[in-house]
This record gives sequence, C-alpha cells and structure tokens, in this order.
Amino acid sequence: MATALLYAAYTDVKRREIDNWLNAAIALCAPVWWYSAGYGWADVGFQLGLAVLTFIVTCFLFAMRQMGGGDVKLLTALAFWFSPAAFVQLIVMMGVIGGGASVAMAFFNMRRVPGEVVRDVLAGVTAIAWVWCACLFVYAMATRQPLVDPETLATVGSFLPQPWTIALAIVAVLAFFAFGFRHMLRRQKSRLPIPYGVAISLAGLWVLSEQAYSAALLS
Repeated sequence: MATALLYAAYTDVKRREIDNWLNAAIALCAPVWWYSAGYGWADVGFQLGLAVLTFIVTCFLFAMRQMGGGDVKLLTALAFWFSPAAFVQLIVMMGVIGGGASVAMAFFNMRRVPGEVVRDVLAGVTAIAWVWCACLFVYAMATRQPLVDPETLATVGSFLPQPWTIALAIVAVLAFFAFGFRHMLRRQKSRLPIPYGVAISLAGLWVLSEQAYSAALLS
C-alpha cells in the first residue's frame, strides 16, 4: 500500500495523472486485507458503504471541477482500506496539505499588474500565513501535540482584553485573508492543475504509519 501511494504521488507530480491500473489494484487488494484482519460481513458491508459514499461526494467535487478524476478513484479505492475514523483523519490531513499547496501554487501563478505592489504583498503575506498554519496543523497531528501548550494558553487567557475587542480582531483577520485570497484568484494567469493526488498519498501514508505505530504499541 505504501509503495502504491508513493507511486501515485510520483505520477501526479510528473504528469498530473494517477494510473487507472494503480487505483484498481489498490481497490482489488482490499479483500485480502479484510480477510487477514478478520473482517465479518458487517465490517465488509460498512467498508463498501464508505467507498460508495466517498465516490458520490468526490464525483460531485469532480463535477464542480474541484478534484480530478484520478483523485476521485484513488480516494474511493482508499476508502476500502481504512476504518471510518481513520478515513476521516485521512480526509482532514488531505485537506490541510492540499489547501496549503493550492494557496502556495496560486500565489506563484499570479499575474503581476503595475500599480498593485501593495496588494501583491498582502496576498503574499496571506499565502505565507496560510501555509505556515497548515504546516503547524500537520506537525501537531503527526506528533500528537497540541498547537498551543495548555500553560501558554492559560497565561495568554489571563491577559485577554474585552470580548468585543477579540471579536473585532477575529473579523479583521478574516477580512485580511479574504482580501488576500480574492486578489490571488483575480490575478491567476491560468487554471492550476492542483496535484491533489500528492496530498491524498501523503495523508494515506500518515494514517498507515499511525496504524503501524498503534499496532506496535499493542504488541
């Protein structure tokens, strides 16, 4: 499985495609995994239902041009392998990695227009902040550590200003991100083929490593 995911990431980066035979192989090998893991008919039915639901949702995203056909097939094939809880972890990690990569690629794909230096700088700060937050989130999930230490959070909480000032600060931050994203979208040179297969593969590898780690602790 890990080798298949690495190969899927490689082909997605190289030619923006994930081979159908690879997705089929991942899906067709799932029954072997079910048998070795001692799945009953109810467990198998649950995995099939999860795969069908995944296929329906990702087909909708494909119709909205938010996901490629290879990504749809790969994510559906992986749904045969993971429990619902593990699959939710995979989706969350995929979204964080894919979102960070998408914003970074969108910034470098911007068309520079004379007289918009300040807007370009604000868009750049927005992209850096978004990617930095994504990296922090991935690190926290991978290491199982909180984003903010509880003691630090308690210390900061004791110095928090009035609630209305906190709400105003949140609105200001959201407005800043909205402006930066809007400017990036308006100045795109061309439609970006986002390699979401890489994000799916990395998320799948992370979940597999989590499962292997848990199994090692139990043994």
